[in-house]
Amino acid sequence: MSGAPGAEGTMGAMSRCTTTRPEPCPCGHPQPYEKCCGRLHRGEAAAAAPEELMRSRYSAFARRDEAYLLRTWHPRTRPPRVDFDPAMRWTGLTIEDTTDGTAFHTTGTVTFRARYTDGGRPDSLHERSRFERVDGAWVYVDGDFID
Repeated sequence: MSGAPGAEGTMGAMSRCTTTRPEPCPCGHPQPYEKCCGRLHRGEAAAAAPEELMRSRYSAFARRDEAYLLRTWHPRTRPPRVDFDPAMRWTGLTIEDTTDGTAFHTTGTVTFRARYTDGGRPDSLHERSRFERVDGAWVYVDGDFID
């Protein structure tokens, strides 16, 4: 009964209906970006520890969120701007170690390996980053390259 009212309209709507999957978070946590690093990037929450800030900064590099990177950089070491290399794509993060950085500390470190491709060639950055609290919020200070 092709002449049934609304039959074709319903099928047409069903064929156009798609389910969108949440965007995965670049930091590697299983939560979707919006519920993981996205809430920090939007300023809805602050990082509770250096590792969470490290993950959110990695995600900000992957998403090229200069405002968040500058906002979470220590004022004494913050550059005037962040230059993103258009050929670089961040592909994964592994946290290797953390020290201090609890509610009882004002400093902490995170040792990590960040994987990327540069012009299609795979590479990685191995760093031990230092973090401090400024006005109660964790910020990135600087880091030492490893390897």
